[in-house]
Amino acid sequence: MKRILTITLFTFCFSALTFAQKKGDTEFGFNVGFNGSTVSNVDGSSKIGNGINLGFAADYYFSNRWSIKGKLIYDQKGWNDGYIEFFNEFDPSIPGNTYKTDFNLNYLTIPVMANWHFGRKKNWYLNFGPYIGFLMSANETRFDTDLKDGFNTTDFGLSVGIGVKIPVSDKLKISLEYDEQDGLSDVFKSSGKTVTNSRFSLNVGVNFILK
Repeated sequence: MKRILTITLFTFCFSALTFAQKKGDTEFGFNVGFNGSTVSNVDGSSKIGNGINLGFAADYYFSNRWSIKGKLIYDQKGWNDGYIEFFNEFDPSIPGNTYKTDFNLNYLTIPVMANWHFGRKKNWYLNFGPYIGFLMSANETRFDTDLKDGFNTTDFGLSVGIGVKIPVSDKLKISLEYDEQDGLSDVFKSSGKTVTNSRFSLNVGVNFILK
């Protein structure tokens, strides 16, 4: 039994080494993940909201250590336990009623990142680069009010992530990834203070290799 286990482990390690990518290789992948998101300004951050992301990625290798990766992501952001105020429709100068609610923002996000592959078999990776997000919808949950007109249509910031790709065959890998986005632009059209998005996510995906 020990001999069989030793042979199996050796075979897996040898295969993993032969699966390392090289210059000119391209990977395409799909992933799904859990998001935790918030907004913040100089005074602090809001309560974290939950969501999901669905992504498609293309990763082009310049060497076995470096590649450039682009993603197209359906990204659910927002925050919980915020407040919305409804003013008197006949006299806006009269104070309105304020209600606690959650805010849901849905973006189509495009990060473009440098990807550094490390470890003995180059299965681990660290990526970093800018992203741009296009607002698809914005609403609050208490009264299901559409708030898109009050938000900027684009969101810009920086993305960073770390992950590992587990070879299944010479053309298929399973990926596990943690990544973050930190916004640099104001999410509101007019807020008085700059309010920025931030979100972290835990993702699992499948990568297909073209050679």
